Amino acid sequence: MTEQPQFQQPTPPGYGAPAAPLTPEQERSWATLSHVIPLVAMVLSAGTLGFVGSLVIYLMYKDRGPFVRQHAANSLNIQIITGIVLLISFPLMLVLVGFLTYGLALLFAFIVHILAAVKANNGEWYTPPLTPQFVK
Repeated sequence: MTEQPQFQQPTPPGYGAPAAPLTPEQERSWATLSHVIPLVAMVLSAGTLGFVGSLVIYLMYKDRGPFVRQHAANSLNIQIITGIVLLISFPLMLVLVGFLTYGLALLFAFIVHILAAVKANNGEWYTPPLTPQFVK
């Protein structure tokens, strides 16, 4: 009797082996990028697309190290609060106050992202000021 070849069922998407943990250097790099990429996207899109970079990095690396998870979550929280203030600023533009609040929101996010990127690059844990923790 000849032996029948046995075929292995392919692994369905999402059921593969868990991703390997990041090294401390990789965690620092991705934590820094979790603030730099949204900062650049925010500047290029007038504050409307910065959350995309934060969200992608958070979803891809949240389970690969606590340091990158916290910084990516903080970056996403900065983008969420900035988005909320920008949405509130639109109707306020009818009374001209919204132009001021829109600019201040972008300036706040810009400064906090720079501070957080420097802290992440130095390997320091950081919680941004005046930013609620929507994502942990």
